[in-house]
Amino acid sequence: MSKADQYARKAAGWSDAEYADAHAYLDHRAQLVASLGTRLEPGDEVLDLACGDGGLGAFMLERELRYTGVDAQAEMVDAARRRLGEHAAIEAGDLNTYEPGRPVAATTVFRAIYYAHDRAAFFTRLAGFTEKKLVFDLNPRQYRLDDVLAELRAAGFPRVELRPFFVPQTRRLPAPAIGLLRAAELAGPLARLALRVRFTYIVAALR
Repeated sequence: MSKADQYARKAAGWSDAEYADAHAYLDHRAQLVASLGTRLEPGDEVLDLACGDGGLGAFMLERELRYTGVDAQAEMVDAARRRLGEHAAIEAGDLNTYEPGRPVAATTVFRAIYYAHDRAAFFTRLAGFTEKKLVFDLNPRQYRLDDVLAELRAAGFPRVELRPFFVPQTRRLPAPAIGLLRAAELAGPLARLALRVRFTYIVAALR
């Protein structure tokens, strides 16, 4: 079964199935989208490429941000529209070619940066319509961090801020444990040591 078929089959309830604690995971992700680097203000628009079923959208809307989700899979588009209704714009589109009709404050790409056919060109195209920042997750054991940072700067994002992301995807933890993990993200050298074996960065590339 192809990945596209897998996504189509699992589109309904995708976020709840993918995350052991979808609320804790996606709320923390949304908090970092809004606050890491240049802070987003109420009314700013977030363009979420490869949005899946729009799970992140509700947490963006809670922060008084406008949300547009884009996904290449028709079933995911339908699921996102059912989830968010009239409160968000959901469109069909491939992250390699999609461009919004107007500039957006922030563009996000989660669990999908590896779908970019040419990563450097992808960053350059996103810089053309992203006014404040591009935010995405990056596995430093899969991609050489210095290479990605150089590509971002060449694309027109002169400043980059990194934040380790330790809230687990596949394990539900009690709230105090989640709080400790979020605090550990700020532990400097110890956090970077943990990233050698597990977890990801949230990258905010700033205009």
